[in-house]
Amino acid sequence: MRDIEWVKDAVFYHIYPLGAFGCPRENKGLETAGHRILKLIEWIPHLKEIGVNAIYLGPIMESGTHGYDTYDYYKIDSRLGSNEDFKKVVAKCHSNGIKVVLDGVFNHVGRGHIAFSDVVKNREKSSYRDWIAGLNFGGNNWHNDGLSYECWSGAEELVKLNHRCDAVDNHILNAVGMWIDEYDIDGLRLDAADCIERGFFNRLKNFTEQKKASFWLMGEIIHGDYNIYVNENMLDAVTNYECWKGIYSSHNDHNYFEINYAMKRQWGQGGLYAGKYLYNFIDNHDVNRIATLLKDKENIYPTYTLLFTMPGIPSIYYGSEWAIEGDKNSKDGDYALRPEIDIKNMSNPDLLDHIRILSEIRKSSVALKQGIYEEVQVRNETLVFARVYEDEYVIVALNNTAEKKQLSFDFRGEHYDIELEAHGSKILK
Repeated sequence: MRDIEWVKDAVFYHIYPLGAFGCPRENKGLETAGHRILKLIEWIPHLKEIGVNAIYLGPIMESGTHGYDTYDYYKIDSRLGSNEDFKKVVAKCHSNGIKVVLDGVFNHVGRGHIAFSDVVKNREKSSYRDWIAGLNFGGNNWHNDGLSYECWSGAEELVKLNHRCDAVDNHILNAVGMWIDEYDIDGLRLDAADCIERGFFNRLKNFTEQKKASFWLMGEIIHGDYNIYVNENMLDAVTNYECWKGIYSSHNDHNYFEINYAMKRQWGQGGLYAGKYLYNFIDNHDVNRIATLLKDKENIYPTYTLLFTMPGIPSIYYGSEWAIEGDKNSKDGDYALRPEIDIKNMSNPDLLDHIRILSEIRKSSVALKQGIYEEVQVRNETLVFARVYEDEYVIVALNNTAEKKQLSFDFRGEHYDIELEAHGSKILK
């Protein structure tokens, strides 16, 4: 029987290791090798201070550049270190009560993966010819390989795998088994999950359940009905992009009706995802930093309050607890979202304290961790909602303006008169 109850108590921290720990952008083997993954151990006291008890690590498997062009599913990227380095990191995290979830980039591989390299070299005689989706020896590509193939979003350096080939699934499942058996990882985030043949997720879930009952599977899904993926046969959670957009735009547009509608739709009485724990975030490695997205930077406070009190699993993207900025439309592109950080030089005590308190409140409340969503009062500039679990409830009030707000409302037979500070929030038990 699966036992993923730990997720209900989770406060996630998302790190993009190749950026955070200062790796060269191109993997040049011994020339760029290091033991940079060990820097994560230095971060553990900080993570515990703000209440983090689970980390999701962006791609750490051997790749050519940004990590999503995997060369080898069985070893750590040499820029980050060795597999033994990673074993030390996981053990240290676990001894501090922190779960470890890895990025599983299983939709595609880099051109340096053995399967693709062999196909280019041996063509029709390659034993890997069935591994590559849409392989056509009569076509060509920008690299003039004399063949064409499917790739992710038109990027030819990301070669799509054929998950209808048993050998592909076996190759990946054996790698996942290794990371569980030898390193005791706690879960996977599945990159580009909406592009993968869905039967693979069923096989993955059955496989990991037998390996480790508490193993958690989360998929990267942007649009559509999340129930297609979050069910007993496939995944445990997906990335909640619907609410990501609603969170920041509700603050920017002074329109809490937007996020209130989304939360009622997802988690209200009879909501689409009632009883399911979606992965909530306010920024990540693919979208602009929240401090960049927000027109009024002070709204970062009610934004974090919302992240920690809405239904689902809260996740902090590394660096945003200090309100650093990052714009993917800058000359640095996605790398602007994935900077190196020396935590000894970072400071934002007010925001860190706010996040720490939110973590403590959330962990101490069954209603915040498991309750349904109930609208109490919604206005353009203020929002009051409740999280209700059986007889327990918590009321949350938010203000997205630079002015104090006086609120008056009723809930469950009680009357409330409260004042919210500018960009303020209150959590009433």
